[in-house]
Amino acid sequence: MTRPIPPDLGAQFKPVAGAVTAPRGFRAAGVAAGLKPSGAADLALIVSDSEAVGAGVFTTNQVKAACVTYNQSILAQGQPVRAILCTAGQANACTGEEGERNNAQLARWVAERLGIPAHQVLTASTGVIGQQLEMAKIKAALPHLIDSLSPAGGESAARAILTTDLVPKSTALEANIDGYTVRVGGIAKGSGMIYPNLATMLAFLTSDAAVDPPLWQQILKEAVDLSFNQITVDGDTSTNDMVLALANGQSGIPTVQAGTKAAQTLAEMVAQVCIHLAKAIARDGEGATKLLEIRVQGAPDDRSARQIARVIANSPLVKAAAFGGDPNWGRVAAAAGRAGIPFDSRLLEIRLGDFLLLEKGIPLPFDRQAACKYLKGDPVVFTVDLHQGPGQGVAWGCDLSYDYVRINAEYTT
Repeated sequence: MTRPIPPDLGAQFKPVAGAVTAPRGFRAAGVAAGLKPSGAADLALIVSDSEAVGAGVFTTNQVKAACVTYNQSILAQGQPVRAILCTAGQANACTGEEGERNNAQLARWVAERLGIPAHQVLTASTGVIGQQLEMAKIKAALPHLIDSLSPAGGESAARAILTTDLVPKSTALEANIDGYTVRVGGIAKGSGMIYPNLATMLAFLTSDAAVDPPLWQQILKEAVDLSFNQITVDGDTSTNDMVLALANGQSGIPTVQAGTKAAQTLAEMVAQVCIHLAKAIARDGEGATKLLEIRVQGAPDDRSARQIARVIANSPLVKAAAFGGDPNWGRVAAAAGRAGIPFDSRLLEIRLGDFLLLEKGIPLPFDRQAACKYLKGDPVVFTVDLHQGPGQGVAWGCDLSYDYVRINAEYTT
């Protein structure tokens, strides 16, 4: 099912307000529990009014936070889920058995107040690794959090999951599928430690579609491959990171089955929501001033194209050149060449925006002053064509500024 999503594919979908509460039957809220020194909102809850099919994609880091292993165990059972609780402030990673007990206790507290089984509550945490959750503060804030749940609470939840992010990240789309109005919404956080296979990022998606559980997991995994696994800020992969998706069927549509047009449309909607959120994460990279979009075409296959695009987007030299406004296409060529995908460099073509810099492996004259001016804008797009096959792929990153070092040098101090 996976194919790179053309830039205009989302035109068939209607943007709607509400983020994760845009789909029918979802409520959300975000409140301040005192977990962040700033006093900002740091506790978020998303609840489906009815049982929902759950799906998840998780960090591949061998060091996993308690919330990651807990959710993996819950979703492996294939039972319906109803809620996602997210704490922002302490990662609850590398916290041993106490961290595991605390994570399970959070699920029980929420379940008791919602009147549902504990295994229907998924958890997420983000913040500094090695810090235990401040359980007393969370417990004290839960009544207010649950009382604040609202069908208009999507944006409130989006703000409550942030850490070093400068802006909240949310979106929602609507489409007609088999005569039914179906919506998909999402929120995300992420700014640093961003790299394929997930990193310091969280994303939560909701839909009012009814979906066969294995198909919902497949749709989410393929959407992640096209989006969150195609972004990079700094090449680091973290311990807590996940994408969770709930589908509760309240649109009234009959259960979507694999191999149908309805399944393809729903998959495209989910992919578009994920791509929007992924690009927002890359643009909001720590210290970043612009979004980098790397388009690769003419590769042997899609997977090869995506691999090359990721390596270019993650190159510190390419990122630094973009920050400095230097149209040094040689760094793009070098990064493509070390991506592990064989190709004939004599056919290589590189564009910066509309500027053709390299054709058939030969440098071309170009207006350097105009190209430097283009690099000062946002986004900056590089297009690489290998002229060796039908494969295509896109990756997103950001420039590398002086502020990135400052932010991370002072992160825990």
